[in-house]
Amino acid sequence: MLRKFQYLMALSRERHFGRAAIACNVAQPTLSNAIRQLEEELRVPIVERGHRFLKFTPEGEKVLEYARRICGDFDSLVQDLGAPGQELSGQLRLGVIPTALPMVAHLVAPFTARHPGIKVSIVSLSSRQIQRGLDNFELDAGVTYLDNEPLTGVRMQPLYSERYFLLTHRDTAPADRADITWAEAARLPLCLLTPDMQNRRIADSAFLMAGHKVEPVMETNSMINIFTAVQHGPWSSIVPGQLLGLMRLPDDLIAFPLVTPDVTYVVGIVYADRSPVVPVAKALTAVASSEKLASRIPLLVKEALARNGILWTATRATRSGGV
Repeated sequence: MLRKFQYLMALSRERHFGRAAIACNVAQPTLSNAIRQLEEELRVPIVERGHRFLKFTPEGEKVLEYARRICGDFDSLVQDLGAPGQELSGQLRLGVIPTALPMVAHLVAPFTARHPGIKVSIVSLSSRQIQRGLDNFELDAGVTYLDNEPLTGVRMQPLYSERYFLLTHRDTAPADRADITWAEAARLPLCLLTPDMQNRRIADSAFLMAGHKVEPVMETNSMINIFTAVQHGPWSSIVPGQLLGLMRLPDDLIAFPLVTPDVTYVVGIVYADRSPVVPVAKALTAVASSEKLASRIPLLVKEALARNGILWTATRATRSGGV
């Protein structure tokens, strides 16, 4: 029964029998027959079929909901039975917003050192996808914004506060300025993240507070694309401070703290508010606490900003000198 539930969950993710079979490492007839057997055992239609997968029936959606819960509880049971006195084993499925990816290594490295039996799978997801993944038992934990858009049914552990900077070209930047206002940034040709990313919605909100509705010239869902677009094109962008530590800015680029309004949001670990807590999620938060990441990560960000000429204080960031 458990295997059939796993096939059903794969079909929900892939929306295609062939791709679901590949994801489960079985032949398509094996997966299709297992789902038909499940329909016969439960005496309800689960899937609407044509020449291909169409959708789940209302009864199928109910079965899928239970399948997710049962498979999630089974994974937790397997991990719990391995403790105490034995190393945790299994997998940690971690969803991370793109802007937090550079910081996740500081969490995952000590976690894997302490729990070598755990395989870590990190996926770059939007905050809404992380919420759905936790709700659907497809993620064990996430790293996302904690204090902007509402989160439901989760427990939280803060890691760091995110601040925002204008990344632009030195030859067009204002001289002798320590910072830039959001209103000034709004007048530049901008490359921003796509609206499905919460970081973009945060930027849009800040621009509106400054009295501007911004229409970017270019959009992308990749922070790497943003850096390369600014470096090689005529655009500027809004980037979080921790991402400036990914690179030493080339001589022709410069980053300014954004002010008026001063905007910060907390990023941290989230995991489902269920009892018992998923063992790998519990272990992850324990590592974050013991490693004192909530105090270490801001120091790492501060050092990264200093390499690019930006001074960080408890209340704001400023450039250490003129352009």
